[in-house]
Amino acid sequence: MNTYRPNHRMSYQTEELVLDDIDIKELRTLILHNDDVNTFDWVIVSLMDICRFSSEQAEQTAVLVHYKGKARVTRGDYDTLRPKRDAFIERGIKATID
Repeated sequence: MNTYRPNHRMSYQTEELVLDDIDIKELRTLILHNDDVNTFDWVIVSLMDICRFSSEQAEQTAVLVHYKGKARVTRGDYDTLRPKRDAFIERGIKATID
């Protein structure tokens, strides 16, 4: 029988975000934009290839892009994000760095 214990505390471990050598002011965001040309499958495969997303994460991001018009994909400095943006553009997927 399960007994509810209101005073029982659970501890959670969280990952610590480490931003080595990146000034917060220099952080940028890679954004994917919706279009009427690319298929969900192509966007999902591209997210997995370029950003190393899991299939689930890529699918969720593709759905966000479709229904919201755009979605933030990742953050970093401009020099890190530019090759990823360029790779999306080479695949015909509109991507910008904000």
